Amino acid sequence: MTAARVRVALVPPAPGTVPGEACGVAIDVLRASTTLAVARMNGAARVLPFATPGEALAFRTRNPGTLACGEREGRIVEGFDLGNSPGEFTRERVSGMTLAFASTNGSRALLAASRSRRRLLGSFAALTATCEALANEADVWLVCAGKLGRFALEDAACAGTIAARLAARGAEPANDEARLALKLACADAAGVRAVVTGCDHGRWLVSLGEAFAADVEYCATVDGLESAQAW
Repeated sequence: MTAARVRVALVPPAPGTVPGEACGVAIDVLRASTTLAVARMNGAARVLPFATPGEALAFRTRNPGTLACGEREGRIVEGFDLGNSPGEFTRERVSGMTLAFASTNGSRALLAASRSRRRLLGSFAALTATCEALANEADVWLVCAGKLGRFALEDAACAGTIAARLAARGAEPANDEARLALKLACADAAGVRAVVTGCDHGRWLVSLGEAFAADVEYCATVDGLESAQAW
């Protein structure tokens, strides 16, 4: 049997790059993939990524039952219903709703995987469940959101940790980015917390105030979510 192949993109490629036959995993630890996993767990019907806030607002106007969500520079966009904090996406707020999502970085990872046969949200918050969901996939793409088109440690470490767990089951890294990400894999929950709270993006979010610091703590907690979430 051919070993499963795991590819990593350390920054998001162009929209639709992940091939249709693959399983695409969008990873924006701080905070989009964590937040959207919470939203889906709480009953959000689907997530539609958009490159710009204007596109998300226009879609909401045309489609009742839609919430415009996301951020720019970490903060909710004017006119949006929700921002990008896990705590905002409660069952009462999002159950049954379509989320038109436009964030600074996470939307880029989502759009890159938009053509893939199966699409999952990757995060430390759902680490074990996501790895279990990928166990039988032959072709996995782990797409890191990064930061404004540049490398982000927390996303690469999450991709590396997922890749390491899949490698323990026989999967093989299929590109150099995957081999590099494996070097950044976190060995345990303490390692995850050190990466997420100590990375540039985590430190910047903490500087914005207590609510953002709480988000960083949530995103740094391993397996707070018990199931993998598709979008």
